[in-house]
Amino acid sequence: VQLQASGGGLVQAGGSLRLSCAASGIMFSRYAMCWFRQAPGKAREFVAGVNRGGGTTAYADSVKGRFTISRDNDKKTTYLQMNSLKPEDAATYYCAADWVISSAPVADTASQYDYWGQGTQVTVSS
Repeated sequence: VQLQASGGGLVQAGGSLRLSCAASGIMFSRYAMCWFRQAPGKAREFVAGVNRGGGTTAYADSVKGRFTISRDNDKKTTYLQMNSLKPEDAATYYCAADWVISSAPVADTASQYDYWGQGTQVTVSS
């Protein structure tokens, strides 16, 4: 199983980035997908999640209205579009996969997730 995150980089405050997470080795459509982030010295925190079919999403309050999570089950890829980035968004972003039944809500707890990507660094300059 591999979750390959990409798309991080350096951006000015107010700018945008799109992260991607390509999955392999799993039946992608059976997994809810999410993004967590972790800044130095801070705990890992939930950012956004999407259910198996892509029709239900969940967001941390801190990113609502600025970030959009989506998925393409044919491409086995999850995306996180990040707009209006702030310096406090700077962190390493991790994608994760949670095997769920079809009706399960999106989990926002890291321990719920079965597989994790390696992380991609996002730096936001003020």
